[in-house]
Amino acid sequence: MENSEKIMDLDNEFEAGLLEEILKDRNIPHIIRSYSDSAYDGVFQVQFGWGHVEALPQYKDEIIEILEAIRN
Repeated sequence: MENSEKIMDLDNEFEAGLLEEILKDRNIPHIIRSYSDSAYDGVFQVQFGWGHVEALPQYKDEIIEILEAIRN
């Protein structure tokens, strides 16, 4: 997605899946990127976390609000 930026890191697959469903329901364009790499046996997930969400800058505040609600 052109002009997208990293919004927040994601802690785990469950959090990523729940966030993705909510963003789809709200028609917010986004990309969920996992740091998983089978060639390196998950070393990047240990080092950097599960992954992150990318979106256009105008959705940043809304995505952060949603993710904070999920975490609480």
